Amino acid sequence: MTLTTPSSSAPARIATKRTVLMCRPNYFTVVYRINPWMDPQLPTDTALAVSQWEVLYRTYLDLGFDVHLIDPIQGLPDMVYAANGGFVIDNIAYGASFTYPERQPEGPAYMDWFREAGFDVRLPENVNEGEGDFLLVGNRILAGTGFRSASNSHEEIASIYNREVVTLNLVNPSFYHLDTAIAVLDDTNIAYLESAFDEESLVKLRALFPDAILATEEDAAVLGLNSYSDGYNVVIASRAKDFERQLRERGYNPIGVDLSELLLGGGGVKCCTLELRR
Repeated sequence: MTLTTPSSSAPARIATKRTVLMCRPNYFTVVYRINPWMDPQLPTDTALAVSQWEVLYRTYLDLGFDVHLIDPIQGLPDMVYAANGGFVIDNIAYGASFTYPERQPEGPAYMDWFREAGFDVRLPENVNEGEGDFLLVGNRILAGTGFRSASNSHEEIASIYNREVVTLNLVNPSFYHLDTAIAVLDDTNIAYLESAFDEESLVKLRALFPDAILATEEDAAVLGLNSYSDGYNVVIASRAKDFERQLRERGYNPIGVDLSELLLGGGGVKCCTLELRR
């Protein structure tokens, strides 16, 4: 883990201990294609995926996170992308209902884990893919639609959590989940890729976050925005160099990790990380 020195003129950032759920990629491979990143013709290395994932896992432990693990299930190679398994606020776990049949068994598996861990589980009535498309920023929920989560799931989470939900329309199939196009940095700040959204959504983002970091296409192409922050430390793709620079200038501490093998399945740091909010 590499620590960097923030700009002296940047505001002070405060790290807050996080509790997260992860799933070791013991069965990771690419045998079907449900997003533009996946190609079953390309070889995958499960051992390498596990090794890279272990670096992320140890990074979180070094940062003092409380890390819980769900057991991987053979035949569910995408279960490593824990963020898609649900959305958890105020001890309420809203379960996932996946778009593609290949991933649909993950929803019940994650809901079983939530129940056993003592969360109030809400069965989804609408198609949604958890924190892949729902991001909490302060008391506001940013909600993505266009490729995976149905827009009526936005109404559902608004009623469950009694919070403002802002619908954002994704238009680039390479950024099919909201967490590939937006990084939440703290309760008031985000980074995002402008070309991932339609104009109506950009108007909302510019009004809500006028000082947001705007990511480059190059950094987004290595899922640099698929990152996870504790308010000060931001774990990102090690190849997202301009994003790293911008974070440092804003007073954050970027920590680069290499998840290139898991990128073959269309996931990065945030995809592997589901936040548990009691």
